[in-house]
Amino acid sequence: MNKRRIWLSALLIMLSINTAFATQWQLDSDNSTLNFISIKNTHVSEIHQFKTLDGTIDDLGTVIITIDLASIDTKFAVRDERMTTYLFEVATYPTAVLKATIDPETIDAIAEGASSELAVDATLELHGQTVDLTLDVVVTRLVGAKLSVVSVKPVLLNVADFSLIAGVEKLRELANLPSISHTVPVSFYLNFALKS
Repeated sequence: MNKRRIWLSALLIMLSINTAFATQWQLDSDNSTLNFISIKNTHVSEIHQFKTLDGTIDDLGTVIITIDLASIDTKFAVRDERMTTYLFEVATYPTAVLKATIDPETIDAIAEGASSELAVDATLELHGQTVDLTLDVVVTRLVGAKLSVVSVKPVLLNVADFSLIAGVEKLRELANLPSISHTVPVSFYLNFALKS
């Protein structure tokens, strides 16, 4: 009897320790943002965003964020249409996908209300190309079984890495601009909730 009680107690302890590993975090897209900055005419900067994001962090710590490129919001409908058609070519490449891994033990070790700063290896699949990235993020355990992952500093993307130079040049011609920068700063604020 004592052995059985000891075994059951040990089992309950193990289950409580591994609760975070047996769950999946679902992106709260309504309370998440992904922004990027375009720079034209050398000194003119504008902030844009994507309105539709989807994502999860699974029990192994695998992060997958899918960005609907047709949901781009630049505050100008004509520019949105040009970017989806000539830059992203959404008819062929409708989404961009960010993949990364965060050690689930690291997530589990963060107390509610506390944060941990991490350097995370990731890949970005965009326009038929896959590029390795390092993301500097702060992971915070929020009240109510929620988690936030926030960029510490912008991620600098080069359009050449994603075969987007021709698209940028087309946008420059259509807008009659002298220049559009090939370096694009990207930042994000992602909120996750435990999936029931």
